[in-house]
Amino acid sequence: MKCLAVSQNETIIKALHGALSTTLDIEFLSHDSALVTKLATFQIQSTHYEPEHIDQYFNPTLPTEYCIIVVEDETENVRSLLRAAFQSQASPVYVLTTSPHPAVISEMRDWTSEFPKATRLHLSELLRHSFVTTLSQSLTQSQVQRYQRHFANAERVLILLHNDPDPDALASGLALRHVLRRTKTTAILGSLHGVTRPENKRMANLLDIHVEPINADSLARFDRIATVDVQPHYFGGLLNSVDLVIDHHEKRTGYNTTFEDIRPAYGSTATILTEHLRSVNSNISERVATAMLYAIKSDTLFLSRHTNRNDLDAFTFLYPLANPTLIRKIEGAGITMERLKCVSQAVNEGRSNGQVYASHLGVVPREDLIAYVSDFLLQLEGIKWTIVAGTIADQLIICVRNLGFSRDASTFVRMWFDDIGSAGGHRTMSKAVMPMEAFNAKFGQLNEPGLTELLADLAATFLRDPRAESRDNQQQRLPTTKPS
Repeated sequence: MKCLAVSQNETIIKALHGALSTTLDIEFLSHDSALVTKLATFQIQSTHYEPEHIDQYFNPTLPTEYCIIVVEDETENVRSLLRAAFQSQASPVYVLTTSPHPAVISEMRDWTSEFPKATRLHLSELLRHSFVTTLSQSLTQSQVQRYQRHFANAERVLILLHNDPDPDALASGLALRHVLRRTKTTAILGSLHGVTRPENKRMANLLDIHVEPINADSLARFDRIATVDVQPHYFGGLLNSVDLVIDHHEKRTGYNTTFEDIRPAYGSTATILTEHLRSVNSNISERVATAMLYAIKSDTLFLSRHTNRNDLDAFTFLYPLANPTLIRKIEGAGITMERLKCVSQAVNEGRSNGQVYASHLGVVPREDLIAYVSDFLLQLEGIKWTIVAGTIADQLIICVRNLGFSRDASTFVRMWFDDIGSAGGHRTMSKAVMPMEAFNAKFGQLNEPGLTELLADLAATFLRDPRAESRDNQQQRLPTTKPS
């Protein structure tokens, strides 16, 4: 596309030329003949014009696909330039504002009413986005290089994942090993519990991701320890100090770390690790890219839950590097008979209360079944919240899901259960874990139907409670636990 840009500022012309000349056939117009001569020495195409004859350059006979940029400064009559631009029928027309000077602002108000179709751009906003992006990339690169040096001389490194690692934890662990330039023998992925969910086991098998069982005694064998997709508080005092923490959940206190990168606004830890890999120009293999793409897709429900632009950028970057056939095969785990029985029990024993569906599954063999049922039931027509509980050993686990446009799920579990257990998560998904004894002490000894009834009533109270609105607004400042 052809672009005509009118400016009398050498610095701005050079900046626009550097930014746009690779994609646009850009020519600059200036009434300063000395500036035009000087620009020629920099191989910048520019033309001298007389202000009273500007309409000769904004010519209706020019190709239809061209745009005009008018750089607004104190030396230009913006209105006359815009009048000539719109008479030429150019499309689109942009005004680049460069100064907050009162005289310029007054002039700007004059032309905005006369030329409503002109798009106003502010140079400071354009520079801010570009500068902040570049600065962020530079800071990430510096941080990655520092922790790479910290891990370089360690003989044995542990990359610790949370219990029953999900795709985000598995992929992030694999990616961090890649960032550290280590092998599976010098940097193991470890967990206090193994991988149990069918789709997660399928992912680990297909991508050859081996997770070793870890216990309190074995932690001492490692020279360096990093946690990904989880923070040390999660392990209940087992780890008071680590070397590196990378996570996308709210920051928790009560531990020491040499390096950390915690970004609660991100939809997945894999997004953070994608930026780490890119910052040091790491060659990302198809295997790593596939794992990370699937992790972002899984943790954000295909970019529909707790997602920001960084997640989208990471997904776009990884997509051509990944193996889509392998991702479809990983997702093929689907519904098992065990899961179907739990869903059937939730449907038979559950209670629907308006937009809320609540159910207690009783004793379940694994925690992932509770989360699966909660996700599954959210598909029911008319249901916007699901609250599913289950008992494992002497612990009651409650998983909450919602559609994301009403109240905050993490605020709900904190409101009712934070005083008797661990509670937290995100706006659309949260979890509470508490001793059954503590739950009974607070709410009374309840059978399964009674517990289901209680959960539905607690949700109804929460959704009607105006005080919960302020709790929602405060939730970003509160710590969280790993949702499931």
